[in-house]
Amino acid sequence: MSQLLGIIQRLKSLQEQAEQGETQQRFFEWNGQKVCEVKYIPKQDTFEIEVPQDKQKGKIFPFDNIDITAIEIYELLQEADQTRK
Repeated sequence: MSQLLGIIQRLKSLQEQAEQGETQQRFFEWNGQKVCEVKYIPKQDTFEIEVPQDKQKGKIFPFDNIDITAIEIYELLQEADQTRK
């Protein structure tokens, strides 16, 4: 549960930093490997999660809810943990 709270805090930080109207981004990593990139787009009040795929541009998933965004990131991190064991 503490990992999920940490993700939510990072997402809230993105929202706070975007008060000037500029898109903000963060990377989420597992053991030094980038799992996803998250952007907050203040004009639309949405988050976008980009999941990289084999050195190509990744798939992008939009979310308009911070909690659902955090759960998706959490699941991606858990999946990365399972695949690297």
